[in-house]
Amino acid sequence: MPEITRTRPPEDADERSTFTGLLDFLRSTVELKLSGLTEEQAFARPVDPSALTPAGIVKHLTAVERFWFSIDFGGLDLEWPWSEEDPHGGFPIVPGDTVESILSAYRAECARSREITAAASFDDVARSEDMSFNLRYAVAHIIEETARHLGHLDLLREATDGEVGE
Repeated sequence: MPEITRTRPPEDADERSTFTGLLDFLRSTVELKLSGLTEEQAFARPVDPSALTPAGIVKHLTAVERFWFSIDFGGLDLEWPWSEEDPHGGFPIVPGDTVESILSAYRAECARSREITAAASFDDVARSEDMSFNLRYAVAHIIEETARHLGHLDLLREATDGEVGE
């Protein structure tokens, strides 16, 4: 597994550097929350009655990155990230999922999101049909979504092995 480093964005940067730097900091934190867990821990549901698992949250965030940046904003013809049985983006784990496969997919999707974001202006509008949001909104939304689910990961990680911290 590659070493995970987090870099706080500068506090006096321009809008793009601030937003993308903060999002990358959060993305690295997501990886840290899953790293070090065993397969059993990552797929366990440690907080009753919740069905959330650490691995499921990271898998969900992978799908959210694909949906917002690649499909809706970028207009790329990629596989839809959710099934017809779960069209609203639950947290499904399927046979064959591993911590490493989930983290690898997350890293790859974040890399594609970075490429799409770097090639566009924050004022550019989404390319998919019936979409009217701009890149600035998409980045802000993914910051919010990632931060919200990091709160879930904080609780699940602490309940799983007592690990706390950013």
